[in-house]
Amino acid sequence: MDVRLTSEQRQLREAAAKLADDLGPGSVADLGDDGRVARLEKTVQSTGWRSLRSDEASGVEVAVVVEEFARGLVDVPFLGPVLVDDLRRRLGRDVVAPASETESIDLTKSLAGVLESPAELAELSQEDASRWYALALTATTADLVGAARGTLALARDYAKMREQYGATIGSYQAVGHLLAESLALIEGCVSVLRHAAWAVDELPPAEAVAAARVAKIYCARSALTVCETSIQVHGGIGNTWECLAHVYLRRVLAATELWPVKLEELTIGLS
Repeated sequence: MDVRLTSEQRQLREAAAKLADDLGPGSVADLGDDGRVARLEKTVQSTGWRSLRSDEASGVEVAVVVEEFARGLVDVPFLGPVLVDDLRRRLGRDVVAPASETESIDLTKSLAGVLESPAELAELSQEDASRWYALALTATTADLVGAARGTLALARDYAKMREQYGATIGSYQAVGHLLAESLALIEGCVSVLRHAAWAVDELPPAEAVAAARVAKIYCARSALTVCETSIQVHGGIGNTWECLAHVYLRRVLAATELWPVKLEELTIGLS
């Protein structure tokens, strides 16, 4: 497989990133801005990205949008509608999307409307059900990777401006090494995520699920480490409500617990 994004996929990523940067929350206080959330909801709905699978988009393209939305803490439903759309496509009929919000520690409510085991799954063939599950695992993995990228950027920007003893804290090796280690973890996550996203449509169902499980557990561990590092780099302010670092951490914890994967479910070794 070629892990590089096509020109169309890069354009999709850039468009999703711009939307997240323009309308996503820039602070914890922004999460309560109903006007901003309404504009965000209207814009996301107008893109048509919630029906990517009906439009024959690949698992890679779904993952690209999910990742950028998580990076920018987009706080309107996306994952749930995309999975409902994929289910609708496989059934060949409309599916009633769940109206209630999922209880979650995630302040961005990214998992609102997500059902881990929708009743309609029983109507699918084993192959279709497995591919839907692989997409669900991959999409939550993309959410993890995006959140990790977002919190690393937050920590990096803070390290560039926070001064101690007459120098920015990013100039000190101890802080620089923490940020570099986080970047290395994210690079590894991107690789396994891209493979899992490609596998959703290109590999046999069992192999697609196996790839998604490896990606989910690897990225969940890495994203948690990156979030904890971000809080550490922020120092005392990182433990306050006003710092966005805890919002990223909450999103990572919530995505990890949705379709969780255990080590014993893997078919390969993972240290």
